[in-house]
Amino acid sequence: MQYDLLLRGGRVIDPAQNIDGAYDVAIKDGKIAAVTPNIVPSSAKEVVDVSGMLVLPGLIDTHAHVFQHVTGRFGLDADLCGVHSGVTTLFDQGGPSCMTMPAFREYVVNAKKSRVIAFESAYLVGGMEGHYYPSLYKPDCLDVDATVASANANRDIVKGFKAHAEIGGMSRWGIEVMRLSAEIGKGAKLPLYIHFGQLWPAPDGTQGIDPDTILPEVVKLLKPGDVLAHPFSRHPGSFVDRNGKVHPVAKEAIANGVKVDVGHGSHFSFKMARIALDAGIMPDTLGADMHGYNTTVPRPAGTPDQHSDQEHMFFGSQRFSLVSAMTAMLACGLKLEEIIPMVTTNCAVMAGMEGQIGTLKPGVEADVSVLNDQRGRWVLQDNEKTQVVTDRMLTPAFCLRAGERFDADASILPVAQAA
Repeated sequence: MQYDLLLRGGRVIDPAQNIDGAYDVAIKDGKIAAVTPNIVPSSAKEVVDVSGMLVLPGLIDTHAHVFQHVTGRFGLDADLCGVHSGVTTLFDQGGPSCMTMPAFREYVVNAKKSRVIAFESAYLVGGMEGHYYPSLYKPDCLDVDATVASANANRDIVKGFKAHAEIGGMSRWGIEVMRLSAEIGKGAKLPLYIHFGQLWPAPDGTQGIDPDTILPEVVKLLKPGDVLAHPFSRHPGSFVDRNGKVHPVAKEAIANGVKVDVGHGSHFSFKMARIALDAGIMPDTLGADMHGYNTTVPRPAGTPDQHSDQEHMFFGSQRFSLVSAMTAMLACGLKLEEIIPMVTTNCAVMAGMEGQIGTLKPGVEADVSVLNDQRGRWVLQDNEKTQVVTDRMLTPAFCLRAGERFDADASILPVAQAA
């Protein structure tokens, strides 16, 4: 027997190799051994029939929050969002900072079955329940030299930086936080991933700034490869202005090499997605943005009872995942062939890990995601309560992480609602 495992009979899609069709995938010693049609079943110790299913390079979630415990209820268990949701690689967005990176490496990267890398926080506080305290995100709470030094010392797991461009912060401090964040990205020669859409209200007694000025001001600071997140946000201060039009500067930035990540989460709006897609905004990557604020994770003692901006922050038991976000993209009219690169090859490019992840090329670690691809009628709902009926539903069945199998049994996975 030549192989340890054979996935037989599925539709294999690997954009990195221009493969899309009926192929078998063979695994040996935790690595991809062969991807060819009609591999003889007797050549493998174990054969799994995946007929009618999608067999993809291990899915990559570019927007996760998995610095569990250290970030309070914000951070979820990495394997809950990862291998047990059919996802093999996670980008933690802004959980660890230069002060907490050693703990992140020890208790998340080294301890979990999922592959976890980081876009390190530009802020010293990282993701430690900081959304409740705007003052922790002021310019004095960034240290450019320390953050660049931390990234350079941890290049194997630090693949970029996370910062926030939104109404509450910019009403308080103007553009300075974003200027320092851009300096960090340039100093380390790594991409800067930027949250758009309101997090905090304007300070008491002020009108704040015009949310439609945020994107144009921030884009001036960016370099090719930096990432604009939440283009389909329901919150003010993102891609769609108050008049329901996409900022012209968004398309200019994309033409100049800036990338776009969906950052689905509780921000996602079917209405805003329709506006942006119709204006020609095609995302490069599709992050799920799952975190403890929109699950039933208990509130730790010491965390405030309420966030200061109840209107724009969502708290509840909304269930979604990277695969359900793929279904939402299908419901928006995107083709499967357009979506697969957003969760595989394009993500590998963002991490600077082309050829290592996001492909089924023989010789790489056997990270494989197997999805159910069903037809029927289901209702999808965003956090604006907008409902969309879809006739196609993707759900995770199982994945292989370096050849080890994990069933998709995470408690946070959504349950399909029939139309």
